[in-house]
Amino acid sequence: MNKRINVDVIIVGGNYAGLSAAMALGRALRRVTVIDNGLPCNRQTPFSHNFLTQDGVEPSTIAQKAKQQVEAYQTVAFHTDTVVEVVKMSNVFQVNTLSKQFFTAPKIIFATGVKDIMPNIPGFSECWGISVLHCPYCHGYEVRQEATGILANGDVAFHYAKLIRNWTKNLTIFTDGKSTLSDEQLQKLAQHGIAVIEKKIVSLDHECGMLQQIVFSDNSTHPVKAIYSRPNFVQHCPIPESLGCELTEQGLLKVDGMQKTTVPGIFACGDSTHAMRSVANAVATGNMAGAAANNELIGEAF
Repeated sequence: MNKRINVDVIIVGGNYAGLSAAMALGRALRRVTVIDNGLPCNRQTPFSHNFLTQDGVEPSTIAQKAKQQVEAYQTVAFHTDTVVEVVKMSNVFQVNTLSKQFFTAPKIIFATGVKDIMPNIPGFSECWGISVLHCPYCHGYEVRQEATGILANGDVAFHYAKLIRNWTKNLTIFTDGKSTLSDEQLQKLAQHGIAVIEKKIVSLDHECGMLQQIVFSDNSTHPVKAIYSRPNFVQHCPIPESLGCELTEQGLLKVDGMQKTTVPGIFACGDSTHAMRSVANAVATGNMAGAAANNELIGEAF
């Protein structure tokens, strides 16, 4: 049996939020283990935007630089692995990994993100994060004034239309079937020149993830350079919920202003806790989670 490693804080997930938490804790002289499998959700996205000092930089470059800086703090260790189980013991959490490593700590931070459920439309997943987008604040500037689509229906489509029109007036809603937009919403959209197409989508034609056109079931097509869509998602890691951490109505981990979950000793940060899925927000919430975990350890020891 492998030796159990005891630390102050275990961080599950080592991308932006987890690295930010690790830096805060490393600077607080805490013994930290970061466990990550090296598969961030934005690995297909070519460039990151709207993050001061790193605008237009590849996501992997930001993460690599961040990890190098965190590694300078000698109390922080990294372990490439997948967490398969977390057991709450009397005063610590035991974390078991796929490679049968064992870690214990009184505090644990989940920075595990969410998993998007891609629609069954050929081409969608290949374009996700490249020309099929979820956030105009992250990517809207790069496709400003381009022919743009919204793949959504009902209230979500209407909300997106109001938002995206700030970046382009060349905008069309694709409901992929019968529209559920209200008459009032349709009238408002028409006033702003936003068409609604109810045809079933067969596929998205693209070149290396760059959209060319939408293909419909009647073999007609519609050229677009970008599509905004908000797929359903689930928590990437089901372990926090299995430990009793509550979820919000949106399916996010419920946290307070200090990134504490509803289970004592468990913190969470990043995309798994917030609808604003951006690098900047992940870093901010990770920083708070690390500081809050350290503050809790101080209070318990003093």
